[in-house]
Amino acid sequence: MNPYDYQTFRIAYEVISAIICLVLVRFMIKPYQLTKESRYLGLPLGFGFLGATYALAAFIFYQPYFFGSTTIYLQLILRSFAFIFLVVTYYFSRQTADVGRKLWNTTLAILIIAFLTLFLPVIIPDIALPSYQLTSSFTRVFNLICIIYICAHTLRSHVEKPEPETIWIPFGYIFLAISQYLLIIFAVDESMAAWWSALGIRWVALAIFLIISCRSFYCFKRGD
Repeated sequence: MNPYDYQTFRIAYEVISAIICLVLVRFMIKPYQLTKESRYLGLPLGFGFLGATYALAAFIFYQPYFFGSTTIYLQLILRSFAFIFLVVTYYFSRQTADVGRKLWNTTLAILIIAFLTLFLPVIIPDIALPSYQLTSSFTRVFNLICIIYICAHTLRSHVEKPEPETIWIPFGYIFLAISQYLLIIFAVDESMAAWWSALGIRWVALAIFLIISCRSFYCFKRGD
């Protein structure tokens, strides 16, 4: 594949990934809209941040010389915080409503402060940043650890309360974990097979989440 074809493919790929995340956010924001409970913001924030990284990647491929080198660091920060929001959401889902609400509000404030703390050095000019390759490798390992936790949590929740729909949730995260693991392999030995497989498996994971969300939204509307 020549560079132009690859650039076109990646723009389309990242744009579609971002659109899928946007649709997921549209579905996942429903509980918050109905209850105004901030503890229901975790999932839409997580997938919203994830979609933002995909949209940012598409812009970078579209105008590679327009964006500064610090933009790719911002993408790494956003993606890690996407998974942090998901981890925190699932962790607090096992708490009682009152306890979970208080802990979530406190954690949300801490996460916002932490995000701004990491974000500011990226946008300040003339700040020496660590090697992108090293930072990327570290964040991918961190993201994989987060996804593995979510896989374990959602699988345990399904085992405790088995339902036909819930079994697909851990499968979605398992595919997302496999995609992340393949990206780590690519970073180590530059295996193009791992790279292309990671891109394909990411879409499998997003498709599973989209199907689950569509069915849940349909059931919600039908119940109304």
